[in-house]
Amino acid sequence: MDDPIWFGRIAAANSLSDVYAMGGRPITALNLVMYPMEKLGSDMLKEILRGGYEKITEAGASLAGGHSVEDEEPKYGLAVTGIVSPDRILTNTAVRPGDALILTKPLGTGVLFNAHRARKLPWSELESILPEVAALNHTALQVALAYDVHGCTDITGFGILGHSLEMAHGSSVQIDLVYADLPFYANAEDMYRKGETTGSNQANRKLVEVHLEVKANLSSAQRELLFDPQTSGGLLLSVPTEQAQQLVKALRAAGVINAKLVGMALARMDMDAQCVGLRVL
Repeated sequence: MDDPIWFGRIAAANSLSDVYAMGGRPITALNLVMYPMEKLGSDMLKEILRGGYEKITEAGASLAGGHSVEDEEPKYGLAVTGIVSPDRILTNTAVRPGDALILTKPLGTGVLFNAHRARKLPWSELESILPEVAALNHTALQVALAYDVHGCTDITGFGILGHSLEMAHGSSVQIDLVYADLPFYANAEDMYRKGETTGSNQANRKLVEVHLEVKANLSSAQRELLFDPQTSGGLLLSVPTEQAQQLVKALRAAGVINAKLVGMALARMDMDAQCVGLRVL
């Protein structure tokens, strides 16, 4: 990410998301900075921190300080503290058979950021998705909490399949995702088709392949999208099927315009067997 303000916004939103994924509200944040001061200078660092502070403020949290060290490559994130009602903690281990799964943001940021870094994707194409990438998961969570949310996770570095598998194993269910219903950012599939990838795709594939059955007829580029690591991804919510369509409508009405019903959770016949826990239909 060449633009320092967007760098800061996205990194902060990504950090804050962990609190939202558990149903909580961010309270305080500490800046964590690794930065080559002599190489890049202080002006760029100020812009990164300004972008992060915008998101901290938007979340209603307080910046309580931070830590910095010299490093070869700029890195930035937050250590976030939040609060949640003890009787409303969301986890990725409480999905129930029969639940519908709703995803609140598109997928594909990993390959798009790498493609831009490799000069295969112009800034104008990347810039158009940055507001969505940097959007906090606060609105999606607040809308969802009016429904009977059973399970929740945010989609980050392990990709849609890695985080879905965590939900499946933790909840002792099978998860079916419908590929045609998954939302993707523009240009993501095209970048994989042109040979771009990420450093995490292979590891993400190995993480799930023993437990994965792909029944959909997918190209190699489409398969790679399933392993694409996300930065500041959306929430994956499980709710009773009868509430799913209404929740999608409510999310879109609140501005979470890419919210989609993407799959279902099913009962597993043999919980002790080394069997498939994840299918892509």
